[in-house]
Amino acid sequence: MGKRNPNGYGCVTKLKGNRSRPWVVKVTIYDREGRGRQVPVDYAETEEQANIILAQYNNNPWNIDRNKVTLAELYGRWAKIKLPKLGSSNQGSLRSAFMHMAKYYGVKYRTIKAYQMQDVIDNCGRGYSTQGAIKALWGHLDRFAFECDIIDKMYSSLTTAPPVPETTRTPFTSEQIEQLWGILDEPWVDTVLVYLYTGFRLNELLDMKTEQVNTKDWYFQGGLKTAAGKDRIVPIHDRIKPLVAAMVQQGNTYFFSHLGRKIPIRKYYAFWNGVMEKIGADKTPHEARHTFETNLDNAGGNRKCIDLLMGHKSKDVGNRIYNHKTVEQLRETVNLLK
Repeated sequence: MGKRNPNGYGCVTKLKGNRSRPWVVKVTIYDREGRGRQVPVDYAETEEQANIILAQYNNNPWNIDRNKVTLAELYGRWAKIKLPKLGSSNQGSLRSAFMHMAKYYGVKYRTIKAYQMQDVIDNCGRGYSTQGAIKALWGHLDRFAFECDIIDKMYSSLTTAPPVPETTRTPFTSEQIEQLWGILDEPWVDTVLVYLYTGFRLNELLDMKTEQVNTKDWYFQGGLKTAAGKDRIVPIHDRIKPLVAAMVQQGNTYFFSHLGRKIPIRKYYAFWNGVMEKIGADKTPHEARHTFETNLDNAGGNRKCIDLLMGHKSKDVGNRIYNHKTVEQLRETVNLLK
């Protein structure tokens, strides 16, 4: 038995039948959940040649035969070099977008035209956010291919995706928030209230570790997505302190946990929707974030402080230095919530 390749390295296998290049070189492509699957990137006459191709692929992602590189191979190399530099939520949506390009995986990238890129966008069977992510991924791949001298024209600039529709988001009403306080002993209601009183994005609290919750000085330090959003400080409103303390005392790695583990987004949506049914509301976690911002704005909160709390990039914010004075100003802003 030969030496086994390390995980994610790829493999070489022989195809059946009488072929001039029977050895197929496969590399591992990962989806949004981190599940890998192997896709063919090249073929060779001998097993030895195939192993050399695989080794070159793994050792030097920049070393590309511009006339032969397929969409799948280009994506694999781009994912190694460029993808890790993007934000984690962006990485997830781009990995998912790649799944929709399957019919063109084996096509030489140089030959892919704008109408084929548009075909993937138009026929993905998903909404505007997925279509936008596919368009964005074509743009990333085109820029990488251009940088590697594989293409001369960037056709992705000719593609279109539907615009994000005008928002229909409306804040929670004060009656709905009071209803939540009235059913606090029901499962997951405490998590909905934490969203309403912190303004965190859905993923930001699901990814929050218990060690990021400071119950001595009463603030969260976390956040994702943008430079302005990462590791921001959000003081804990007096009204949710008992809920936060109870969650921290459970001693789980993640602040929100189910059976001691991190909660996947899909599962949390099921919990969230169960709570919404109990109060007869059709609201999303993003609308909780919108409620937090709207209520602070309506209460006359300082815009700079609101932007810091929300993790928004703002002309007024400049360098985020969380000194004692800043944290106290943020605390005063959060406590404007009635």
